[in-house]
Amino acid sequence: MPPTPFTRALVIVLDSVGVGELSDAAAYGDRGSNTLGHIAERVSLQIPELIRLGISRILALSGLPTAAQPAAAFGRMAEAAPGKDSVTGHWELMGLVLDRPFPLFPEGFPPEVMRPFEAHIGRRTLGNRAASGTAIIEELGVEHLRTGYPIVYTSGDSVFQIAAHEDVIPPAELYRECEAAYRIVVEGLGMGRVIARPFVGTPGAFTRTSNRRDFAIPPPADTLLDKVKAADLPVIGIGKIEDLFAGHGVTRAIHTTSDDDGMDQVERALEETRAGLIFANLVDFDAQYGHRNNVGGYAANLERFDARLSELLPRLARTDLLVITADHGNDPTTPSTDHSREYVPLLVTGAEVRGGVDLGVRPTFADLGQTLASVFGVGPMAFGTSFLEAICR
Repeated sequence: MPPTPFTRALVIVLDSVGVGELSDAAAYGDRGSNTLGHIAERVSLQIPELIRLGISRILALSGLPTAAQPAAAFGRMAEAAPGKDSVTGHWELMGLVLDRPFPLFPEGFPPEVMRPFEAHIGRRTLGNRAASGTAIIEELGVEHLRTGYPIVYTSGDSVFQIAAHEDVIPPAELYRECEAAYRIVVEGLGMGRVIARPFVGTPGAFTRTSNRRDFAIPPPADTLLDKVKAADLPVIGIGKIEDLFAGHGVTRAIHTTSDDDGMDQVERALEETRAGLIFANLVDFDAQYGHRNNVGGYAANLERFDARLSELLPRLARTDLLVITADHGNDPTTPSTDHSREYVPLLVTGAEVRGGVDLGVRPTFADLGQTLASVFGVGPMAFGTSFLEAICR
């Protein structure tokens, strides 16, 4: 048993729910970004459970009260590593801080990348530029249907994305094309990810499906996941966790079709797993709303999560530790559709957690990984400072 009051930890990452610009945001083109704060200014949010836990003690939220006595310990965390992508953020949450960013291709991929890729898949490609995924599908979808050529694009992240209609290039074939791209840009150039972006529908009504798959570079060193697994404890990855860690350190992977499905899987994992780590990513905040600058949809998803959170909290066992955080920002109120360089929220609760503890501004996401290493007795990690002592009753 871990030498703490906790036998099980649940970490829920609200993908892209940032809480204000980092000091170096301007270097990333993100001056003024504040994902949660700006949404609250635009929409009359109803998130009573998050308010009760202490989210409005982390940052002021327009029209929302501030809990006098928050039920959770609260704070915010800065990203120490350069970059603002999901891989870098999730790795840092689990104690691995990168010292250099993954390579970016804002002007599209050079011929020395595209020629071997097209030769391997046996056809030409469309696009090859930085773009919003939904916008480029609408723009090039008709030509894709006519030619059968996949749509290749990138973004402000280190990603090689391939979009294809499922009736033209079935998901299994698209995954094989992604594996070919992976060998070229991830193994060859050190990029962060290749992402399969299947879609369906007709011109003017194309819709991306839940058959997305991420092919990420493996972590260069052990993360908390590896250490917990080595201690013979379960590590349940829900959503795209398995993909972001290239399968490393995960004892059971559960892929999801939506954030509601993700919360269903979290509840099921709580019933089936009595110890260890449950690590969930809720990607719709980012993929469905942040990248599409859909402020109303983002707000509605926050309210749906808040309702699910109120159902989840009574299911926690006395020795559970629940952490709610994020991996970066994606402010839907700005012209950009890319991730934003922001602080992320830190809410920590459980029966054995001292509510109302102000954890302040943590200098790295890795403080969470170090804390969880202390929880499970598998530390120390190479990065971060544990806040376990501050939150224990």
